[in-house]
Amino acid sequence: MPADRIRNMQDRKLRAFIRTQIYPYSPYYQRIFRQHDIDPYSIQTVDDLAKLPFTFKEDVAPTDQEPERHKDFVVRPDETVTERYGHLAKLSMYAGKTVVAERVAEYRPVHIHFTTGRTARPTPFVYSARDLGFIREGGYRLLNVFGLQPQDRVVNAFPYAPHLAFWQTYFAAEAQGSLVLHSGGGKIMGTPNLMDAVETLGATVLVFIPGYAYFFLREAVRQGRDFRHVRLVLFGGERVPPGLKEKVREALGKLGAGHVNVLATYACTESRLAWAECPAEESHGYHTYPDLEIIEAVDPDTGRPVGEGESGEIVYTALDWRGTCVLRYRTGDIAAGGITYRPCPNCGRTVPRISANIQRRSEFREFALTKIKGTLVNLNNFFPLLMGHPDLLEWQVELRKRNDDPYDLDEIYLRVVPRPEVNVESLKADLRERVLRETEVAPTDILLTAMPEMLSRLGMETELKEKRIVDNRPRV
Repeated sequence: MPADRIRNMQDRKLRAFIRTQIYPYSPYYQRIFRQHDIDPYSIQTVDDLAKLPFTFKEDVAPTDQEPERHKDFVVRPDETVTERYGHLAKLSMYAGKTVVAERVAEYRPVHIHFTTGRTARPTPFVYSARDLGFIREGGYRLLNVFGLQPQDRVVNAFPYAPHLAFWQTYFAAEAQGSLVLHSGGGKIMGTPNLMDAVETLGATVLVFIPGYAYFFLREAVRQGRDFRHVRLVLFGGERVPPGLKEKVREALGKLGAGHVNVLATYACTESRLAWAECPAEESHGYHTYPDLEIIEAVDPDTGRPVGEGESGEIVYTALDWRGTCVLRYRTGDIAAGGITYRPCPNCGRTVPRISANIQRRSEFREFALTKIKGTLVNLNNFFPLLMGHPDLLEWQVELRKRNDDPYDLDEIYLRVVPRPEVNVESLKADLRERVLRETEVAPTDILLTAMPEMLSRLGMETELKEKRIVDNRPRV
Protein backbone atom coordinates (compact mmCIF):
# COMPACT_ATOMS: atom_id res chain seq x y z
CA MET A 1 0.00 0.00 0.00
CA PRO A 2 1.11 3.60 -0.49
CA ALA A 3 1.66 5.58 2.71
CA ASP A 4 -1.67 7.44 2.58
CA ARG A 5 -3.68 4.20 2.27
CA ILE A 6 -1.68 2.68 5.14
CA ARG A 7 -2.52 5.67 7.33
CA ASN A 8 -6.23 5.48 6.38
CA MET A 9 -6.24 1.78 7.30
CA GLN A 10 -4.62 2.55 10.65
CA ASP A 11 -7.12 5.32 11.36
CA ARG A 12 -10.01 2.94 10.71
CA LYS A 13 -8.58 0.09 12.77
CA LEU A 14 -7.60 2.39 15.65
CA ARG A 15 -11.14 3.79 15.92
CA ALA A 16 -12.60 0.30 16.08
CA PHE A 17 -9.96 -0.97 18.51
CA ILE A 18 -10.43 1.88 20.99
CA ARG A 19 -14.24 1.79 20.90
CA THR A 20 -14.89 -1.96 20.85
CA GLN A 21 -11.93 -3.41 22.78
CA ILE A 22 -9.72 -1.01 24.75
CA TYR A 23 -12.29 1.31 26.30
CA PRO A 24 -14.85 -1.36 27.23
CA TYR A 25 -12.47 -4.19 28.19
CA SER A 26 -9.07 -2.83 29.33
CA PRO A 27 -9.25 -1.91 33.06
CA TYR A 28 -6.14 0.29 32.95
CA TYR A 29 -7.07 2.32 29.88
CA GLN A 30 -10.69 2.61 30.90
CA ARG A 31 -9.40 4.38 34.03
CA ILE A 32 -7.07 6.55 31.94
CA PHE A 33 -9.87 7.69 29.62
CA ARG A 34 -12.06 8.57 32.58
CA GLN A 35 -9.35 10.23 34.71
CA HIS A 36 -8.31 12.48 31.82
CA ASP A 37 -11.86 13.03 30.61
CA ILE A 38 -11.09 11.66 27.15
CA ASP A 39 -14.05 10.66 25.00
CA PRO A 40 -13.07 7.38 23.26
CA TYR A 41 -15.06 8.53 20.23
CA SER A 42 -12.75 11.55 19.93
CA ILE A 43 -9.92 9.22 18.85
CA GLN A 44 -10.57 9.41 15.12
CA THR A 45 -7.07 9.21 13.63
CA VAL A 46 -3.54 8.19 14.52
CA ASP A 47 -2.76 11.84 15.25
CA ASP A 48 -5.45 11.80 17.96
CA LEU A 49 -3.35 9.34 19.97
CA ALA A 50 -1.56 12.46 21.27
CA LYS A 51 -4.61 13.00 23.49
CA LEU A 52 -3.60 9.95 25.52
CA PRO A 53 -0.83 10.09 28.15
CA PHE A 54 2.19 7.87 27.62
CA THR A 55 2.47 4.44 29.22
CA PHE A 56 5.79 3.62 30.91
CA LYS A 57 7.43 0.41 32.08
CA GLU A 58 6.71 1.36 35.70
CA ASP A 59 2.97 1.52 34.89
CA VAL A 60 2.97 -2.12 33.82
CA ALA A 61 5.64 -3.78 35.97
CA PRO A 62 4.49 -5.62 39.11
CA THR A 63 5.64 -4.29 42.49
CA ASP A 64 5.59 -5.60 46.03
CA GLN A 65 2.60 -3.39 46.72
CA GLU A 66 0.79 -4.30 43.47
CA PRO A 67 2.05 -7.74 42.37
CA GLU A 68 -0.79 -8.18 39.85
CA ARG A 69 -0.71 -4.72 38.29
CA HIS A 70 0.00 -6.20 34.85
CA LYS A 71 -3.45 -7.82 34.74
CA ASP A 72 -5.10 -4.44 34.23
CA PHE A 73 -3.49 -4.30 30.77
CA VAL A 74 -5.11 -7.56 29.66
CA VAL A 75 -8.16 -7.12 27.44
CA ARG A 76 -10.55 -9.37 29.39
CA PRO A 77 -14.28 -9.20 28.72
CA ASP A 78 -15.17 -12.80 29.59
CA GLU A 79 -18.24 -11.98 31.68
CA THR A 80 -19.43 -9.35 29.22
CA VAL A 81 -18.99 -11.63 26.23
CA THR A 82 -20.79 -14.48 27.95
CA GLU A 83 -23.68 -12.19 28.84
CA ARG A 84 -23.84 -10.72 25.34
CA TYR A 85 -23.79 -14.04 23.51
CA GLY A 86 -25.31 -16.25 26.22
CA HIS A 87 -28.75 -16.26 24.58
CA LEU A 88 -27.21 -17.94 21.55
CA ALA A 89 -26.36 -20.97 23.66
CA LYS A 90 -30.08 -21.64 23.95
CA LEU A 91 -30.59 -21.81 20.18
CA SER A 92 -29.26 -25.34 19.94
CA MET A 93 -27.39 -27.85 22.01
CA TYR A 94 -24.28 -27.45 19.85
CA ALA A 95 -24.14 -24.41 17.58
CA GLY A 96 -25.02 -21.82 20.20
CA LYS A 97 -22.49 -23.09 22.71
CA THR A 98 -19.85 -23.14 19.96
CA VAL A 99 -20.45 -19.45 19.21
CA VAL A 100 -20.05 -18.54 22.87
CA ALA A 101 -16.89 -20.64 23.19
CA GLU A 102 -15.38 -18.95 20.14
CA ARG A 103 -16.08 -15.47 21.51
CA VAL A 104 -14.58 -16.26 24.91
CA ALA A 105 -11.59 -18.06 23.35
CA GLU A 106 -10.79 -14.91 21.39
CA TYR A 107 -9.71 -13.35 24.69
CA ARG A 108 -8.63 -16.19 26.97
CA PRO A 109 -4.83 -16.15 27.56
CA VAL A 110 -3.15 -19.32 26.29
CA HIS A 111 0.52 -18.28 25.98
CA ILE A 112 2.81 -16.07 28.06
CA HIS A 113 6.11 -14.21 27.70
CA PHE A 114 8.04 -12.23 30.30
CA THR A 115 10.25 -9.18 30.20
CA THR A 116 13.82 -9.96 31.32
CA GLY A 117 13.31 -8.19 34.64
CA ARG A 118 16.60 -6.26 34.74
CA THR A 119 15.08 -3.23 36.43
CA ALA A 120 11.93 -4.65 38.02
CA ARG A 121 10.09 -7.90 38.51
CA PRO A 122 9.66 -9.83 35.25
CA THR A 123 6.41 -8.61 33.70
CA PRO A 124 4.04 -11.14 32.08
CA PHE A 125 2.63 -10.40 28.61
CA VAL A 126 -0.10 -12.82 27.56
CA TYR A 127 -1.37 -13.92 24.15
CA SER A 128 -4.79 -15.30 23.30
CA ALA A 129 -5.25 -17.98 20.64
CA ARG A 130 -6.15 -15.15 18.24
CA ASP A 131 -2.90 -13.38 19.11
CA LEU A 132 -0.88 -16.50 18.33
CA GLY A 133 -2.20 -16.18 14.78
CA PHE A 134 -0.69 -12.69 14.70
CA ILE A 135 2.70 -13.81 16.04
CA ARG A 136 2.77 -16.49 13.33
CA GLU A 137 1.81 -13.96 10.67
CA GLY A 138 4.36 -11.45 11.95
CA GLY A 139 6.99 -14.20 12.02
CA TYR A 140 6.15 -15.21 8.46
CA ARG A 141 6.66 -11.61 7.33
CA LEU A 142 9.87 -11.38 9.37
CA LEU A 143 11.41 -14.35 7.57
CA ASN A 144 10.05 -13.11 4.25
CA VAL A 145 11.94 -9.84 4.69
CA PHE A 146 15.09 -11.83 5.52
CA GLY A 147 14.63 -13.89 2.37
CA LEU A 148 14.30 -17.33 3.95
CA GLN A 149 13.19 -20.19 1.70
CA PRO A 150 11.26 -23.37 2.63
CA GLN A 151 14.36 -25.43 1.76
CA ASP A 152 16.50 -23.56 4.32
CA ARG A 153 17.70 -25.52 7.35
CA VAL A 154 17.74 -23.38 10.48
CA VAL A 155 19.39 -23.67 13.89
CA ASN A 156 17.64 -21.53 16.50
CA ALA A 157 20.25 -20.92 19.21
CA PHE A 158 18.27 -18.43 21.28
CA PRO A 159 18.16 -19.47 24.94
CA TYR A 160 15.08 -21.50 25.73
CA ALA A 161 12.98 -19.27 27.97
CA PRO A 162 9.52 -17.63 28.10
CA HIS A 163 10.88 -14.64 26.18
CA LEU A 164 9.97 -13.16 22.82
CA ALA A 165 13.20 -13.96 20.94
CA PHE A 166 12.94 -17.74 21.24
CA TRP A 167 9.18 -17.95 20.69
CA GLN A 168 9.03 -15.47 17.82
CA THR A 169 11.57 -17.69 16.05
CA TYR A 170 9.54 -20.80 16.90
CA PHE A 171 6.25 -19.45 15.56
CA ALA A 172 7.92 -17.82 12.54
CA ALA A 173 9.51 -21.10 11.51
CA GLU A 174 6.21 -22.92 12.00
CA ALA A 175 4.47 -20.45 9.71
CA GLN A 176 7.25 -20.42 7.12
CA GLY A 177 7.72 -24.17 6.87
CA SER A 178 11.50 -24.56 7.06
CA LEU A 179 13.24 -27.37 8.93
CA VAL A 180 14.36 -25.91 12.28
CA LEU A 181 16.25 -27.20 15.29
CA HIS A 182 15.07 -25.19 18.32
CA SER A 183 18.17 -25.98 20.37
CA GLY A 184 17.77 -23.72 23.40
CA GLY A 185 21.31 -22.44 22.79
CA GLY A 186 24.51 -23.33 24.58
CA LYS A 187 22.84 -23.16 27.98
CA ILE A 188 20.53 -26.08 27.10
CA MET A 189 22.22 -28.09 24.35
CA GLY A 190 25.84 -27.22 25.03
CA THR A 191 28.19 -25.52 22.59
CA PRO A 192 29.91 -28.72 21.24
CA ASN A 193 26.55 -30.39 20.54
CA LEU A 194 25.31 -27.21 18.88
CA MET A 195 28.34 -27.23 16.57
CA ASP A 196 27.65 -30.86 15.72
CA ALA A 197 24.06 -29.93 14.87
CA VAL A 198 25.11 -27.12 12.50
CA GLU A 199 27.43 -29.53 10.67
CA THR A 200 25.06 -32.51 10.64
CA LEU A 201 22.07 -30.51 9.41
CA GLY A 202 24.13 -28.58 6.91
CA ALA A 203 22.47 -25.52 8.44
CA THR A 204 22.00 -22.59 6.08
CA VAL A 205 20.59 -20.14 8.65
CA LEU A 206 21.81 -19.48 12.20
CA VAL A 207 19.70 -17.53 14.72
CA PHE A 208 21.64 -16.20 17.73
CA ILE A 209 22.11 -13.59 20.40
CA PRO A 210 25.10 -11.61 19.04
CA GLY A 211 27.54 -12.00 21.93
CA TYR A 212 27.13 -15.76 22.14
CA ALA A 213 27.31 -16.09 18.34
CA TYR A 214 30.77 -14.53 18.23
CA PHE A 215 31.98 -16.83 21.03
CA PHE A 216 30.40 -19.84 19.28
CA LEU A 217 32.01 -19.07 15.93
CA ARG A 218 35.45 -18.46 17.47
CA GLU A 219 35.24 -21.87 19.12
CA ALA A 220 34.15 -23.42 15.83
CA VAL A 221 37.17 -21.90 14.06
CA ARG A 222 39.48 -23.20 16.79
CA GLN A 223 38.06 -26.70 16.34
CA GLY A 224 38.23 -26.56 12.54
CA ARG A 225 34.50 -27.06 12.03
CA ASP A 226 32.75 -27.08 8.64
CA PHE A 227 29.99 -24.49 8.31
CA ARG A 228 30.19 -24.18 4.54
CA HIS A 229 26.40 -24.18 4.04
CA VAL A 230 25.68 -21.12 6.19
CA ARG A 231 24.38 -18.22 4.10
CA LEU A 232 22.48 -16.16 6.66
CA VAL A 233 22.95 -15.21 10.32
CA LEU A 234 20.04 -13.58 12.15
CA PHE A 235 20.52 -11.70 15.41
CA GLY A 236 18.11 -10.61 18.13
CA GLY A 237 18.13 -9.53 21.76
CA GLU A 238 21.00 -7.01 21.53
CA ARG A 239 22.41 -4.25 19.39
CA VAL A 240 24.51 -5.38 16.43
CA PRO A 241 27.23 -2.84 15.59
CA PRO A 242 28.72 -3.00 12.07
CA GLY A 243 32.09 -4.08 13.47
CA LEU A 244 30.54 -7.20 14.99
CA LYS A 245 28.89 -8.10 11.68
CA GLU A 246 32.33 -7.97 10.06
CA LYS A 247 33.81 -10.21 12.78
CA VAL A 248 31.04 -12.77 12.22
CA ARG A 249 31.56 -12.77 8.44
CA GLU A 250 35.30 -13.17 8.94
CA ALA A 251 34.82 -16.16 11.26
CA LEU A 252 32.35 -17.83 8.90
CA GLY A 253 34.78 -17.35 6.02
CA LYS A 254 37.32 -19.37 8.00
CA LEU A 255 34.65 -22.05 8.49
CA GLY A 256 34.17 -22.47 4.74
CA ALA A 257 31.12 -20.28 4.17
CA GLY A 258 30.89 -17.98 1.17
CA HIS A 259 29.17 -14.60 1.26
CA VAL A 260 27.00 -14.45 4.40
CA ASN A 261 24.33 -11.89 5.17
CA VAL A 262 24.39 -10.90 8.84
CA LEU A 263 21.08 -9.26 9.76
CA ALA A 264 19.41 -7.97 12.90
CA THR A 265 15.95 -7.75 14.42
CA TYR A 266 14.49 -5.18 16.76
CA ALA A 267 11.80 -5.92 19.32
CA CYS A 268 10.73 -5.57 22.91
CA THR A 269 8.38 -7.78 24.90
CA GLU A 270 5.74 -5.05 24.87
CA SER A 271 5.69 -4.98 21.05
CA ARG A 272 4.56 -8.66 20.92
CA LEU A 273 6.50 -9.12 17.61
CA ALA A 274 9.98 -8.59 16.13
CA TRP A 275 10.88 -6.53 13.07
CA ALA A 276 13.56 -7.32 10.46
CA GLU A 277 16.07 -5.45 8.36
CA CYS A 278 16.54 -6.23 4.64
CA PRO A 279 19.40 -8.41 3.34
CA ALA A 280 21.52 -5.53 2.04
CA GLU A 281 25.07 -4.36 2.68
CA GLU A 282 23.71 -1.13 4.15
CA SER A 283 20.88 -1.35 6.67
CA HIS A 284 17.69 0.40 5.59
CA GLY A 285 15.96 0.01 8.92
CA TYR A 286 13.48 -2.37 10.53
CA HIS A 287 10.32 -3.12 8.52
CA THR A 288 7.21 -2.84 10.69
CA TYR A 289 3.64 -4.21 10.40
CA PRO A 290 1.30 -1.21 10.17
CA ASP A 291 -1.88 -3.33 10.34
CA LEU A 292 -0.81 -4.68 13.75
CA GLU A 293 0.75 -1.63 15.45
CA ILE A 294 1.31 2.10 15.35
CA ILE A 295 4.88 3.32 15.82
CA GLU A 296 5.69 6.90 16.79
CA ALA A 297 8.99 8.69 17.37
CA VAL A 298 8.95 11.43 20.01
CA ASP A 299 11.42 13.81 21.55
CA PRO A 300 12.66 11.93 24.65
CA ASP A 301 12.64 15.12 26.73
CA THR A 302 9.39 16.80 25.67
CA GLY A 303 7.38 13.82 24.42
CA ARG A 304 6.39 15.75 21.31
CA PRO A 305 6.35 13.92 17.95
CA VAL A 306 9.41 14.45 15.77
CA GLY A 307 9.40 14.72 11.99
CA GLU A 308 10.06 11.92 9.53
CA GLY A 309 13.71 10.89 9.65
CA GLU A 310 14.40 12.82 12.88
CA SER A 311 15.88 11.04 15.87
CA GLY A 312 13.44 10.17 18.63
CA GLU A 313 12.29 7.67 21.22
CA ILE A 314 10.27 4.76 19.86
CA VAL A 315 6.66 4.68 21.11
CA TYR A 316 4.53 1.58 20.49
CA THR A 317 0.73 1.21 20.29
CA ALA A 318 -0.99 -2.16 19.86
CA LEU A 319 -3.58 -2.32 17.09
CA ASP A 320 -6.29 -5.00 17.05
CA TRP A 321 -4.57 -7.36 19.51
CA ARG A 322 -6.10 -9.14 22.49
CA GLY A 323 -4.24 -10.35 25.59
CA THR A 324 -1.88 -7.73 27.05
CA CYS A 325 -2.22 -4.46 25.12
CA VAL A 326 -0.38 -1.18 25.69
CA LEU A 327 -1.04 2.20 24.06
CA ARG A 328 1.63 4.87 23.54
CA TYR A 329 4.20 2.75 25.36
CA ARG A 330 7.55 4.53 25.66
CA THR A 331 10.19 1.90 24.98
CA GLY A 332 13.12 4.04 26.15
CA ASP A 333 14.90 3.13 22.90
CA ILE A 334 16.25 6.04 20.88
CA ALA A 335 16.33 5.65 17.08
CA ALA A 336 18.91 7.92 15.45
CA GLY A 337 17.09 8.69 12.22
CA GLY A 338 13.66 7.97 13.67
CA ILE A 339 11.00 6.57 11.33
CA THR A 340 10.69 6.86 7.56
CA TYR A 341 7.62 6.23 5.40
CA ARG A 342 9.34 6.13 2.02
CA PRO A 343 9.64 2.82 0.14
CA CYS A 344 12.65 0.73 1.15
CA PRO A 345 15.49 1.32 -1.35
CA ASN A 346 16.40 -2.37 -1.16
CA CYS A 347 13.10 -4.30 -1.36
CA GLY A 348 10.55 -1.62 -2.26
CA ARG A 349 8.22 -2.37 0.67
CA THR A 350 6.19 0.67 1.68
CA VAL A 351 5.71 -0.13 5.38
CA PRO A 352 7.10 2.34 7.94
CA ARG A 353 10.73 1.61 8.81
CA ILE A 354 12.53 2.28 12.09
CA SER A 355 16.15 3.37 11.84
CA ALA A 356 18.55 0.52 12.63
CA ASN A 357 20.73 2.86 14.68
CA ILE A 358 19.03 2.26 18.03
CA GLN A 359 20.39 2.80 21.52
CA ARG A 360 18.80 0.08 23.62
CA ARG A 361 18.25 2.23 26.68
CA SER A 362 15.40 0.04 27.90
CA GLU A 363 17.60 -3.04 27.96
CA PHE A 364 20.03 -1.59 30.50
CA ARG A 365 17.90 1.19 31.89
CA GLU A 366 19.61 1.27 35.28
CA PHE A 367 22.98 1.71 33.56
CA ALA A 368 21.91 3.85 30.60
CA LEU A 369 22.70 7.22 32.14
CA THR A 370 24.73 7.17 35.32
CA LYS A 371 27.13 9.58 36.99
CA ILE A 372 30.74 8.42 37.00
CA LYS A 373 33.41 10.72 38.40
CA GLY A 374 30.81 13.51 38.37
CA THR A 375 30.07 13.10 34.65
CA LEU A 376 26.74 11.82 33.31
CA VAL A 377 27.75 8.84 31.16
CA ASN A 378 25.66 6.96 28.63
CA LEU A 379 26.97 3.43 29.09
CA ASN A 380 25.23 2.29 25.90
CA ASN A 381 28.21 3.84 24.12
CA PHE A 382 30.41 0.99 25.31
CA PHE A 383 28.54 -1.53 23.16
CA PRO A 384 29.38 -0.40 19.60
CA LEU A 385 32.80 0.79 20.78
CA LEU A 386 33.90 -2.55 22.27
CA MET A 387 31.69 -5.14 20.57
CA GLY A 388 32.88 -4.02 17.16
CA HIS A 389 36.55 -3.40 18.04
CA PRO A 390 38.68 -5.46 15.61
CA ASP A 391 41.33 -6.35 18.22
CA LEU A 392 39.03 -7.55 21.02
CA LEU A 393 37.65 -11.05 21.47
CA GLU A 394 35.64 -10.37 24.65
CA TRP A 395 35.06 -7.52 27.08
CA GLN A 396 33.26 -6.45 30.24
CA VAL A 397 32.91 -3.10 32.01
CA GLU A 398 32.90 -3.10 35.81
CA LEU A 399 31.90 -0.08 37.90
CA ARG A 400 33.29 0.17 41.44
CA LYS A 401 33.88 2.64 44.27
CA ARG A 402 37.44 3.20 45.43
CA ASN A 403 38.11 1.10 48.54
CA ASP A 404 34.47 -0.11 48.27
CA ASP A 405 33.49 3.09 50.06
CA PRO A 406 30.08 4.29 48.79
CA TYR A 407 31.14 7.91 49.32
CA ASP A 408 34.53 7.62 47.60
CA LEU A 409 35.37 8.14 43.90
CA ASP A 410 33.84 6.10 41.08
CA GLU A 411 36.12 3.73 39.19
CA ILE A 412 35.73 2.11 35.77
CA TYR A 413 37.58 -1.13 35.09
CA LEU A 414 37.62 -2.39 31.54
CA ARG A 415 38.31 -6.12 31.33
CA VAL A 416 39.37 -7.32 27.88
CA VAL A 417 40.52 -10.43 26.04
CA PRO A 418 42.62 -9.22 23.06
CA ARG A 419 43.44 -11.13 19.91
CA PRO A 420 46.66 -13.12 20.46
CA GLU A 421 48.74 -11.22 17.91
CA VAL A 422 47.83 -7.73 19.16
CA ASN A 423 50.35 -5.36 20.74
CA VAL A 424 48.86 -5.00 24.22
CA GLU A 425 50.24 -1.54 25.03
CA SER A 426 49.03 -0.11 21.73
CA LEU A 427 45.61 -1.67 22.32
CA LYS A 428 45.35 -0.17 25.81
CA ALA A 429 46.29 3.28 24.50
CA ASP A 430 43.71 2.98 21.72
CA LEU A 431 40.98 1.87 24.15
CA ARG A 432 41.73 4.69 26.60
CA GLU A 433 41.45 7.23 23.79
CA ARG A 434 38.23 5.75 22.40
CA VAL A 435 36.53 5.39 25.80
CA LEU A 436 37.44 8.96 26.75
CA ARG A 437 36.15 10.26 23.43
CA GLU A 438 32.86 8.33 23.52
CA THR A 439 32.00 8.57 27.24
CA GLU A 440 33.99 11.64 28.39
CA VAL A 441 35.52 9.64 31.24
CA ALA A 442 38.76 7.66 31.26
CA PRO A 443 38.91 4.06 32.49
CA THR A 444 40.62 3.61 35.84
CA ASP A 445 42.43 0.59 34.48
CA ILE A 446 42.33 -1.85 31.57
CA LEU A 447 42.71 -5.40 32.83
CA LEU A 448 43.83 -8.25 30.60
CA THR A 449 41.70 -11.26 31.48
CA ALA A 450 42.09 -14.90 30.54
CA MET A 451 39.34 -16.21 28.29
CA PRO A 452 37.98 -18.87 30.72
CA GLU A 453 37.66 -16.29 33.50
CA MET A 454 36.01 -13.81 31.14
CA LEU A 455 33.46 -16.35 29.90
CA SER A 456 32.60 -17.18 33.50
CA ARG A 457 32.21 -13.49 34.38
CA LEU A 458 29.96 -12.94 31.37
CA GLY A 459 27.83 -16.01 32.08
CA MET A 460 28.26 -16.89 28.41
CA GLU A 461 26.57 -20.30 28.58
CA THR A 462 24.66 -19.84 31.83
CA GLU A 463 22.83 -16.50 31.56
CA LEU A 464 20.00 -15.47 29.24
CA LYS A 465 22.19 -12.58 28.08
CA GLU A 466 25.83 -12.08 28.86
CA LYS A 467 26.64 -9.53 31.60
CA ARG A 468 28.55 -6.85 29.70
CA ILE A 469 28.20 -4.01 32.22
CA VAL A 470 28.39 -4.83 35.93
CA ASP A 471 27.75 -2.19 38.57
CA ASN A 472 29.52 -3.28 41.76
CA ARG A 473 29.30 0.10 43.46
CA PRO A 474 27.99 -0.30 47.03
CA ARG A 475 24.50 1.06 47.63
CA VAL A 476 24.20 4.00 49.99
